[in-house]
Amino acid sequence: MEPIKPHDIIVLFKVLLKGGAGWKYEQLEEELGLSKSVIYRSLSRCAKAKFISPNPFDYFFASNLLEFLQHGIQYAFAVEPGKMSKGIPTAHSAPILNKQIVAENDQYIWPNAKGNTRGQSIEPLDKRVAEIIKDDPELYDLLALVDAIRVGKSREKEIAGKLLKEKIQLHAVSYQ
Repeated sequence: MEPIKPHDIIVLFKVLLKGGAGWKYEQLEEELGLSKSVIYRSLSRCAKAKFISPNPFDYFFASNLLEFLQHGIQYAFAVEPGKMSKGIPTAHSAPILNKQIVAENDQYIWPNAKGNTRGQSIEPLDKRVAEIIKDDPELYDLLALVDAIRVGKSREKEIAGKLLKEKIQLHAVSYQ
């Protein structure tokens, strides 16, 4: 079995957010900047990992996905905060968490020249994240929550995990 790749999580989230039969390969190709074959292979790896049913990819195994995100992603796609840079807030610095977790001297960002926040850089799951989330605030929220788990302390991971669970369960219902 080919291991899960970081961009597989983004593809999976995008499909989850589209709901049930509400997605087409062409649409994902345009929105993610990935070819149809890359998207298909991503979903196939996710099916082998038991996050989604095999083709036609029409059922989410939310508990399996959540277990991986809450307990495995920090090891599978480990990250260390990097140099100070300008970019887009992520982890506990992102809007979804920055009201609940106040860390004035500890800002995390995805490096991006168009970003307006200074902080320590965090390598995103995919180099295209800044473009992909531009018109998709729900995807931005999910990816920022994942980063909070990847780089956060216990309390941050706990809060992010609860929010991630709520969001994934909410969207996974449309697949059942």
